[in-house]
Amino acid sequence: MPRLIVPLVFAVTGAMLFGHGAYIHAKASLAQILLERAFAETIATGKVVKPWSWADTYPVARIEVKRIHASAIALAGSSGQALAFGPGHVELSAEPGERGVALYAAHRDTHFRFLREVKIGDEIEVTRRDGKIFRYRADATEIVRFDAGGIDAASNDYELILATCWPFDSITSGPERYLLHATMIASGS
Repeated sequence: MPRLIVPLVFAVTGAMLFGHGAYIHAKASLAQILLERAFAETIATGKVVKPWSWADTYPVARIEVKRIHASAIALAGSSGQALAFGPGHVELSAEPGERGVALYAAHRDTHFRFLREVKIGDEIEVTRRDGKIFRYRADATEIVRFDAGGIDAASNDYELILATCWPFDSITSGPERYLLHATMIASGS
């Protein structure tokens, strides 16, 4: 009997860890469906629409890289709760289409997983909650420590930065962040 307990404990633990990982990805996928609906309603009505009744955030933008068929609805704020459901628009950063840096952050294993496929020169389209669309061109990437610079908050340009953890394939969190820089090439329809 004791010889069966150890393999059983390992099997149960493995199943629990697998289930937790699957739950995180399922939650992220379902959230994007609900966020997509709320975002469409926000654009149609001009009013903030929460994706579910108890949400403490709301959709503010859609970020798309059409070449790789990637799209994510971004939320207001970058708290841990918001990032569990989608990319977050970092507080006090510029809005897309405004002078300065519009900064969005998301997890590397869910909503910004696609950043590993974005190439310099790719177009990134950002649709704001008022329906205006802004196009940016990816022009640089860099790896920085989470507590280091890399972002010029006082920029007079029209910039977009998408940030996530680095390295992409790591299974533990670390101090480095991947920043994808882009400059606006077209504004507002």
